[in-house]
Amino acid sequence: MTIPDTTDEVAAFELFVAEVEPRLRRALVSRYGHHDGRDAVAAALAWGWEHWSEVRAMDNLAGYLYRVACSRMRGRKVRVVFDGPDGSGMPDVEPALTAALARLSEHQRVAVVLTVAFDWTLAEVASLTGASVSTVNTHRRRGLTRLRNDLGVDLGKGLA
Repeated sequence: MTIPDTTDEVAAFELFVAEVEPRLRRALVSRYGHHDGRDAVAAALAWGWEHWSEVRAMDNLAGYLYRVACSRMRGRKVRVVFDGPDGSGMPDVEPALTAALARLSEHQRVAVVLTVAFDWTLAEVASLTGASVSTVNTHRRRGLTRLRNDLGVDLGKGLA
């Protein structure tokens, strides 16, 4: 994202948040669960605002804030909890999927949820997480294999 040059720092930050927050939230919620993921987003955006004048020119500010959020969460004992259907328009899912997703590694869960549930490309996930496309693909493939085994289902030939 290119942030427009303006003397109004608040307006520039608000534009940035409006564009990046939904994607950052999806990534962090897929990694840490609903509540801790939203806390991580808030912490990362707060840090971003505090350091806005220095970091606004970064090429991949969203990816940088993702790493900031992960650093803030390090050391916290995080139990991943995915909420069930709550009337938010999300489709019903296999009841065992929540627990199976929680058993994946953080990297596998992020790769699977973002590429399968939110249709992100491997390159988009790699850019956000700072991993290579090959690494994201490996995490995705291993995560899908583990989900297939844990759930005892075929997730489809297109999801290899």
